[in-house]
Amino acid sequence: YCKYHKDNAPEEIQKPLKSTNLIECGVSEWDAEYVNIEQEVLFELILAANYLDIKSLLDLTCAKVASMIKGKNTEEVRKQFNIVNDFTPEEEAQVREENRWCEDA
Repeated sequence: YCKYHKDNAPEEIQKPLKSTNLIECGVSEWDAEYVNIEQEVLFELILAANYLDIKSLLDLTCAKVASMIKGKNTEEVRKQFNIVNDFTPEEEAQVREENRWCEDA
């Protein structure tokens, strides 16, 4: 990534993402393909970019995760990221009520 972008600065990624397709959000084909990797590797790359303070790579990898979440409901996100629902039905109902404004937007 750093070698490729040494003389070729990456484009700014549109925020918020307008699409789940990163190319439609201003990401180059090369960059979109670069982050088309296994989820575990993607998360490791996020940690590395953050630790090494490579802002453009951190933005790209986080945009990839955001694109994986965009347009999905709670259950789909849980399935995508293997998140176990540890809320009781009552707790989940309370959280949904407190955050109803998010779904209305």
